[in-house]
Amino acid sequence: MTHWAMVIDLRQCIGCGTCAVACSQANNIKKNYWRKVIEFAGPQPPQRERFFLTISCMHCQNPPCRDVCPTTATYQRSDGIVTIDFEKCIGCSYCIMACPYHAREIFKGEVDFEESSDATTQKHFGQDELKDYTGVCTKCTFCLPRVEKGISKGLIPGKDKEATPMCVVSCSCGALHFGNLDDPESIVVKLLKENQHMRLSEELETEPSVYYII
Repeated sequence: MTHWAMVIDLRQCIGCGTCAVACSQANNIKKNYWRKVIEFAGPQPPQRERFFLTISCMHCQNPPCRDVCPTTATYQRSDGIVTIDFEKCIGCSYCIMACPYHAREIFKGEVDFEESSDATTQKHFGQDELKDYTGVCTKCTFCLPRVEKGISKGLIPGKDKEATPMCVVSCSCGALHFGNLDDPESIVVKLLKENQHMRLSEELETEPSVYYII
């Protein structure tokens, strides 16, 4: 089986924002649209320290966005990736309200997905002809077209750059990692075994596929 997941080492992240820029350039979207870097500070001086939290869609195993979608446009693949059928999406924003991670955005035409730098958009939308998708909901898909294209070439996501999400490939400090949770030899499994980690808002029982090393 395959369960794609991301591990983010908060000890390594320096808040440079390279991952957000890479996401922006790869998908021709504005910065901080699908991937955001948030800065925190605490406690009070003189002990105050800064740390950075990079977030995007958590690809939950129990995704509330899927459960509230009235058209079944939001769905979960067998490999754990949560994605959207843009032909079914009516832009009602129910999923945006249901997502506790603020990971979704309505496409309002301020960016041009059809001019994506690596031509992933047409595949992302799943259409042979380009159409006007203004009003549909969008989000991170773990660079699904890139991952699938790499797999078709016999590459291993998380190990081979060409098959790995752009945010992970571009991380300047090696804080982001991607791989298959069902593969004991994958980098994500090894990192989780060797390090203390957490997931955001675990009390909500959404079971995110994004883990943070702390």
